[in-house]
Amino acid sequence: MFTGLVQVLGLVAQTTAEGPGRRLIICWPGLAEPLQLGESVAVNGCCLTVIEAQGDRFTVQAGPETLLKTNLGSRVVGSSVNLERALRLTDRLGGHFVQGHVDCVATLVERRPEGEWDFLKFELEPAWTELMVPKGSICVDGVSLTVVQVDRTSFSVMLIPHTLAVTSLGALKVGDTVNIETDMLAKHVRELIRRELNG
Repeated sequence: MFTGLVQVLGLVAQTTAEGPGRRLIICWPGLAEPLQLGESVAVNGCCLTVIEAQGDRFTVQAGPETLLKTNLGSRVVGSSVNLERALRLTDRLGGHFVQGHVDCVATLVERRPEGEWDFLKFELEPAWTELMVPKGSICVDGVSLTVVQVDRTSFSVMLIPHTLAVTSLGALKVGDTVNIETDMLAKHVRELIRRELNG
């Protein structure tokens, strides 16, 4: 479980194909507390397991399903990735509950500055926008954000200067893809309603 509060902007140091999957070595700048084998880390919002760790570098594996549902397959050496360690029970919950289970990818279709903030609009499949509401929570590449507007095939967010400076969202360009995790409570409610309606 995560909060969507990015702890550091990491860098992909190495990426290697492993059959239908991929192995990534990621650098965590300024890592103070060593990562442990088997620990969960959110990489661009995708929960992955640490299989090797040495110094400020750690290794994860992304399977076929992960590569299909996320943008991790398109990360190359030097790519920036948002990193967050798993939530501890004593931590403050400053974002929202994030599982690290990416639902889909969305494409940035519009970006414009509004004073010191930036407006971003993303397109994605209608199956996922039906789980979004204005002022609701959304996780974009591992960043907990508030939905501004939503329609059938798109949603928008506003990014404050801090988010622009310390996450990979600051460098997004129109056409780039991001990992999306919708609110888990909305997913459960939708499924319960569907079961009830289907008898």
